[in-house]
Amino acid sequence: MNPIRLIFIITMALTFTTHAADSAPSADELAARLSALQQNGASYVRLKMEIKGAAKETLQLQIKQRRTKGATEVVYQVLFPKERKGESVLLRKIGNRAATGSTFTPPNTVRTIENLKEPLLGSDLSFEDVVENFFAWERQGIAGAEDVDGVRCQILESKPGKSDRSSYGSVRTWIDPRRVVPLRVEKYSASGQVLRRIDTTRVVADAGHPIPANLVVHGLRPDSSTELDGSRVRHDVTYTDHDFTVEALKDLAGPRGSPE
Repeated sequence: MNPIRLIFIITMALTFTTHAADSAPSADELAARLSALQQNGASYVRLKMEIKGAAKETLQLQIKQRRTKGATEVVYQVLFPKERKGESVLLRKIGNRAATGSTFTPPNTVRTIENLKEPLLGSDLSFEDVVENFFAWERQGIAGAEDVDGVRCQILESKPGKSDRSSYGSVRTWIDPRRVVPLRVEKYSASGQVLRRIDTTRVVADAGHPIPANLVVHGLRPDSSTELDGSRVRHDVTYTDHDFTVEALKDLAGPRGSPE
């Protein structure tokens, strides 16, 4: 090969490598971007939840949520099957304070949630999982890179700081850096035991951003998993403060104009 051409190829390769390293987002940048995507204001979601274990069950849910930098408010309500219709969960997290919540079981049983590690509606998710934003934690770092389903991912490691409240010791997220979407999440105890694993099986566009639409969740329960299909998302909704109260849990109406 011509020596000049060889030098040119080596120079271009080094330039590309340097540029790629320089353009790779830092841990704080990745976490901030993912946190901002979670804090996307008011939304309405229709979700199918399939619980696969000793007792198999399929639930159709609606989710009303307001997520901002300062607060997260979420309501989960069962629409189907008939025998569980109306079961509802309210969760609220303000700033760095511990989350609070209540459950409602028709016709009139209200219970305060004492343990956020309890299963959400019998699934492999906990109450804590659906209200916690670990991308906003104080300590973020890159823990390497690994392929997930043929996609080279950056592994973001999130750890709670002194002011963060969580039962988890750390969380690792495998992020597709091109689409900035999590393809896998693993949550660990303080001793390093994997307590929960969440795999993304389908990604869709939502308001111009790729988001996980289908998830498979594995927790500590042996031979149990939960599949979630939540691709029906609306953002053109408005809620009042009353929509996120215990009294409102009895109301199964969706936002005005929402599809049945």
